[in-house]
Amino acid sequence: MKITPDVLEEKRGGDHHGTMVVRHIRHIAGQIRVPGDKSVSHRSVILGGMASGKTSITGFLPSDDCLRTLAGFSRLGVQVWQPDPSSVQMDSPGFDSLREPDDILDFGNSGTAARLMCGVLAGTSFFSVMTGDDSLRKRPMGRVVIPLSTMGAMIDGPRSGNLLPLSIRGKPLKGITFFNAHKSAQVKSSILMAGLNATGPTTVEEPLQTRDHTERIIPLFGGTVFREGLKTTVYPGKLTGTPIEVPGDFSSAAFFIVLALITPSGSLTIEKVGLNPTRTALLKILASMGANSIRVDPSLSPLSSAEPSGTIHVSFSELKGIDVPPEWIPNAIDEIPALAACAACAEGTTVIRGAAELRVKESDRIHGIARALSSFGISCEEFPDGLAIHGKGPSPALKGGMIDSFSDHRIAMAMATLGTRLPEGEILTIRGTDFVSTSFPGFSEVFNQVASC
Repeated sequence: MKITPDVLEEKRGGDHHGTMVVRHIRHIAGQIRVPGDKSVSHRSVILGGMASGKTSITGFLPSDDCLRTLAGFSRLGVQVWQPDPSSVQMDSPGFDSLREPDDILDFGNSGTAARLMCGVLAGTSFFSVMTGDDSLRKRPMGRVVIPLSTMGAMIDGPRSGNLLPLSIRGKPLKGITFFNAHKSAQVKSSILMAGLNATGPTTVEEPLQTRDHTERIIPLFGGTVFREGLKTTVYPGKLTGTPIEVPGDFSSAAFFIVLALITPSGSLTIEKVGLNPTRTALLKILASMGANSIRVDPSLSPLSSAEPSGTIHVSFSELKGIDVPPEWIPNAIDEIPALAACAACAEGTTVIRGAAELRVKESDRIHGIARALSSFGISCEEFPDGLAIHGKGPSPALKGGMIDSFSDHRIAMAMATLGTRLPEGEILTIRGTDFVSTSFPGFSEVFNQVASC
């Protein structure tokens, strides 16, 4: 594998046409750490901004997405500084003393920031406007706007508030009981954030358990959360700043787990990675595919972290295709691109259904994955809610050339991982890779650290 220092080349003019060049690798080895968890970084900043007093965050992910959230709170009157890229210090006057922003809040490519901040801004005492880039302005916001409106929020935007930009006239909110039919952790978190400053309790019920970072972190700030089965209730109350430690992002680690599984020579150790059970369904899926070379060593989480973490050891395994149980999909939704790369190197067919949410991510990931795999010469069927990937086994006869990531960071990284199984001498060029930095700044450097031709 060779990725040159300028592999993530940035093209000026607002068009994200960076490229990534990938070659066959023979060997991988080493110990790595992946950047901080994006979901936990967002939520730590948001709760730190809502809380009174000082919050210190270590292990923060300094990606564009998370920095947009941090900049948003700076506009709301929170003092923010970074002693180093992965550390954040915040000093907030508290939710009731946040101020009206002097400009539009631009959350770039971050659906997490936009949807969760809807819940925060809905209960303020002022007016605000939020927007995002071309991709984010196409993503559905009605899924949070509708329940927030039931709580009393005044939110408006294109298509009856279903698209950004959104104008939010903050006002007092009332608690509700809401059924999270979309099985979306972003929707759940937005409602819970709003509920922290509503009148009376707010309950979110789910058909399946989604990632629970918000529920875990709120109590660290002194908030009250009650969980019973698939129901989560938050109670209004004042939050107080606190130290927070963010573990490594499991979704970023997934690409290296897959890299080790599909590379016949070598092994990897990934240290201090988050092991939240609502995020690690990929490990169950891979075990069902025959990945018997993965070992997970949990570690004792510090008091400043509500998230379990540990070390993952992984090496090559011969894999077989499976029908992925649909109930596992919500807790592996961000790892489906990495899983698709793995499925291409398995014997037989892997069927992924119940993943319609992928249609409204940073791109239509179902279509994007299908197109990319077809470019490699992998037969792939596309369903409204998933894919059937016909794997070629551990030595796939892949085709090189040019593929499009659709400016989706996870598709770009997944196809880079699969591209290492090209025949020697073949080259893969991936277009639209600038957005990799939204979740994994330094991806190519870590890749080069462990992979060799």
